[in-house]
Amino acid sequence: MKAIIQRVLKASVTVEDEVISSIGPGLCVLIGISKDDSKKEAEYIARKILNLRVFDDENGKRWNKNVMDKQLEVLCVSQFTLMSILKGNKPDFHLAMGPGKSEAFYQEFLTLMKTSYSEDKIKDGKFGAYMQVNIQNDGPVTIPIESTSAKPNKESLQESSST
Repeated sequence: MKAIIQRVLKASVTVEDEVISSIGPGLCVLIGISKDDSKKEAEYIARKILNLRVFDDENGKRWNKNVMDKQLEVLCVSQFTLMSILKGNKPDFHLAMGPGKSEAFYQEFLTLMKTSYSEDKIKDGKFGAYMQVNIQNDGPVTIPIESTSAKPNKESLQESSST
């Protein structure tokens, strides 16, 4: 799994000219799911997102509070393109989990986020839809994280080059 975590003043997701989800201050997280991901990776990424200290504390001390400490919202957006590798100048998505399996995995990830924090604080886009994601970065602060399964190994790269 890969996650691009962005501290935001606000963020929203629009599908077919309709805003389907929005948050105020908090985190907007783009989520990429690898074909090799398991519950272990989902737990690791969820824990990192929720515990990442990217907010100031009440005394102005930087990098001292996480999204839960501040009771802020998290907008998660599934983005299979995070799992791309380049074949020349063309992206290849061979390492991404397939659409059927990844949708169930993503829903389980969202459930994990909600049970680890608060159901009403976790928002998401629309899986598999063509979305417009509007993000007003704060800082900007952007932190990429990935689980070990997100790092391509030699076998995965060889499979990709032969397809």
